[in-house]
Amino acid sequence: MFVIPAIDILGGKCVRLWQGDFEQPTTYSDDPAAMTMDFERAGAQRVHVVDLDAARSSGDNRAVIEALIGASSITVQVAGGIRSSEQIDAWLAVGATAVVMGTAAVREPELLAECAHKHAGQVLAALDIRNGRPAVAGWLETESIDIPDLIARWDALPLAGLILTATDRDGTMAGPDLETLARVRGLSRLPIQYSGGISSLDDLRAVREADATAVILGRSLYEGKVLLEHALAL
Repeated sequence: MFVIPAIDILGGKCVRLWQGDFEQPTTYSDDPAAMTMDFERAGAQRVHVVDLDAARSSGDNRAVIEALIGASSITVQVAGGIRSSEQIDAWLAVGATAVVMGTAAVREPELLAECAHKHAGQVLAALDIRNGRPAVAGWLETESIDIPDLIARWDALPLAGLILTATDRDGTMAGPDLETLARVRGLSRLPIQYSGGISSLDDLRAVREADATAVILGRSLYEGKVLLEHALAL
């Protein structure tokens, strides 16, 4: 199982939110590029970078993320506000390894299909679950489509995988939502990256046993609950 550190960027700074709440950010670094290099030195092969400003359509951190991509040799998957084929083209052109579509993946199936076929194996779909429904628009809204129907739609595409986030666990370190992970694993053939609630190596083992391909770590790394070197050694 791959271990992928998360770098969430708000106003140019590396932050973590509590359950996606923009009113409760905790700032961990003023230099996301330096944070990326720290993760690379610790042995990480990829980072998950989220432009929180772009996710809620309140600006963007493109220059910061481009600097981050150029600062190290680590691979980068970019998320947040990616809602057009042109945006995907632009991110891949500056060196991103993969891009993540969230709101567009849920609300615009034809666009997702177009992007997935154009960039086979480089587009990930984000399944952010809140109260049993897909959360969109920076997790500020939810959609009524049933999860099995959504996953069936995605499974027919040449996606790089899906990212499952239990939004009620995000930033809480309250433990992973293994029930939801098992449910989604049973519905999809795609590789699954899990995110939300990890606080220990035992949590990582449980997610691995639930057949996740990768786990995305955020607050547990920044708060020192999980050491990246130990997580990578599992």
